[in-house]
Amino acid sequence: MTFADGNILASRRVPVTTIIINRAEVKNALDAKTARGLAGAFQMADADEEVRAIVVAGTGGCFCSGADLGELAASGGYLPWAGGDGPLAVSLSKPVIAAIEGPASAEGLGVALFCDMRIVDETAAFSAASRLWGGPTGDGTTVRLPRLIGVGRAIDMVITGRTVAADEALAMGLANRKAPRGATRTEAEKLAHQIAELPQTALLADRRSLYDGLDRDGAAAIAHEVALARAAYGPEAQAGVTRHVQRTSGNVRLLRV
Repeated sequence: MTFADGNILASRRVPVTTIIINRAEVKNALDAKTARGLAGAFQMADADEEVRAIVVAGTGGCFCSGADLGELAASGGYLPWAGGDGPLAVSLSKPVIAAIEGPASAEGLGVALFCDMRIVDETAAFSAASRLWGGPTGDGTTVRLPRLIGVGRAIDMVITGRTVAADEALAMGLANRKAPRGATRTEAEKLAHQIAELPQTALLADRRSLYDGLDRDGAAAIAHEVALARAAYGPEAQAGVTRHVQRTSGNVRLLRV
């Protein structure tokens, strides 16, 4: 399936949908049309009951270099990506994994941070590069980045625009895993399928609790977690517990002898 006249591609292999930014000629920069297409692809995948995980990648060895500066220069306008009808204003209920090769810069960093996990190869490069030409973020970076890597590291990136390469990104928690060069999409899709095979009710409840808890104090966050856990502990969880006990009961008896 295509969006934005082919600038966004969506490959559906149940239970995973892979969304691909397809503007290699401009390092996958997103103009307004492509940004709306990205949002539409996210929403389509999230609404698909057969899809359990989403992968986001770019073509041509580049994840996303940010907003299309040519369009911005010509229009004089600015799309706040994380608000209004921006592509990062959508709220997804399913795990999203970014497969990052090459630049994830400016608003491309915002797209990477929008995802739950980031798999990189040795070419990956993260930066709040809009700092270098005087642009603001508006893509959620100043909110999501410090929550992920801490205020000290985040402010360094945000006020200098410096580039963080793959190994440093892994060390600071900006990236989760490293793949061989050129294999990030393959590894991200493999991980997405592994996640999709897990019991989903509790997984999604815990994912929601983790994010919701960021905006609550400790007691309120725990109360919210407990409420979600009670709602999630149904037949799927009970069946899983029973299977686990049956598989491990023999080992337990041996340990007790």
